[in-house]
Amino acid sequence: MSILVIGSVNIDVVTYARRLPRPGESFKGDRYAMVLGGKGANQAVAAARLGARVDLVGRVGGDPFGALAERRLSELGVATRYLQVDPQHPTGLAAINVIASGENFITVIAGANQAVDPDCVAGIAPLLDATKVLLMQLEVPLDASLIAARRARAAGALVVLDPAPIPDCPLPDAVFGLVDVMTPNELETEALVGIRPATAAQAAQAARALTDRGIAIAIVKMGANGVYFRGPDVEGYWPRFPVTAIDTVAAGDCFNGGLAVAMARGDGLAQAVRFAAACGALATTRRGASDAAPVLAEVEALLASS
Repeated sequence: MSILVIGSVNIDVVTYARRLPRPGESFKGDRYAMVLGGKGANQAVAAARLGARVDLVGRVGGDPFGALAERRLSELGVATRYLQVDPQHPTGLAAINVIASGENFITVIAGANQAVDPDCVAGIAPLLDATKVLLMQLEVPLDASLIAARRARAAGALVVLDPAPIPDCPLPDAVFGLVDVMTPNELETEALVGIRPATAAQAAQAARALTDRGIAIAIVKMGANGVYFRGPDVEGYWPRFPVTAIDTVAAGDCFNGGLAVAMARGDGLAQAVRFAAACGALATTRRGASDAAPVLAEVEALLASS
């Protein structure tokens, strides 16, 4: 199966502490890590670790962080032939604070990700024509992603958009006509349709509002409250998997990578969402971003035991 990701590549500096410092306070943390991140990279790695053939289109800076990101992507099984080096911008950076509950608070500096433009997709027509699933997010400028979406969709690919981070302004109507699947979390759902879902009933209402805008499949991720899905012929709800979460960084990205893999191999919607939810759940049981993505055997074991 072939999956194409257009998206961001960051180096994440992750700090772990019991709580966040108060304004003006210096608070002693437990440890830190410097790892590969960015929603594009995370989703690409998540799909690759499940056995998919994955290409990533994006940009890094011509700096040590960029070299580190490219090396880690290759080590984790992602093809980087279309990862461009930008001489004018530094590699994207995310400062991530993780507290004892596993919740995370993230500040992202776009760097070279903001320079992903139509030129980045001009030379990938063969990829767009051959891919089964195109994964996109909102950490790179939307124009390039929409050009890719038009070409991939015309060739028969399924186009999936993770509308994260929350956009500063409403998404253009054109987005809803070019995307097959949208996967917002609670905050993103609220920004898109004015409903912040905490229950399956609220998520169903929000999913219906998204499909009314033209999305064929709406998948509302509610973290510990489960996930709701609505498609042309089926809708439903899966509760969370019973795992002990220690770090929620990249859990949503692992969900999307798993969803892409399941849909690329032809799973039905309900089955694909459950597979994706298992991927996201397993990611919360270990620390890190891309490094937290599970392998196929782990996902299958969780599905079999739940």
